[in-house]
Amino acid sequence: MAEASGAREGRRPRLRDLGIVIGTLPPGPLNAITDVLEVRVGLATVIHDGDPARPEFGPARTGVTAIHPHRGSAFTSRVPAAVAVLNGAGEITGRSQIDEHGLLESPILITNTHSVGVAHRACVEWLARRTPTIGRKHFVIPVVAETFDGFLNDGA
Repeated sequence: MAEASGAREGRRPRLRDLGIVIGTLPPGPLNAITDVLEVRVGLATVIHDGDPARPEFGPARTGVTAIHPHRGSAFTSRVPAAVAVLNGAGEITGRSQIDEHGLLESPILITNTHSVGVAHRACVEWLARRTPTIGRKHFVIPVVAETFDGFLNDGA
């Protein structure tokens, strides 16, 4: 088998480098989610090595990623959405609403297992500051997905 171009450059080859094409659309110039017009991605990372004087607070390598579907309000300008489950053990808030209505009304947040609650609350507060009717005339169920990063930090 011929060596894939990605392997020659010292990086792991992509499926397309190996002749395997997924889907029908070509990738964007960066092969990234941000190639989609108006999609924005932000992140916050927490890194600390712990405090030897307080061993109960171990090291942390964690954070949150936010994917915003467009430049406007995700709540007032909802976008079509669907959920595909690859591993049914993970939790996703807002999933039932997407399954029922087929619409996304918040940014998508991805964080560690123990931070789903705080990310959910922060998203509701962030959206409510931008849309004052949330909490009065309307409600929002943000999409927050968890990922296990326990190998990187002391999640206790």
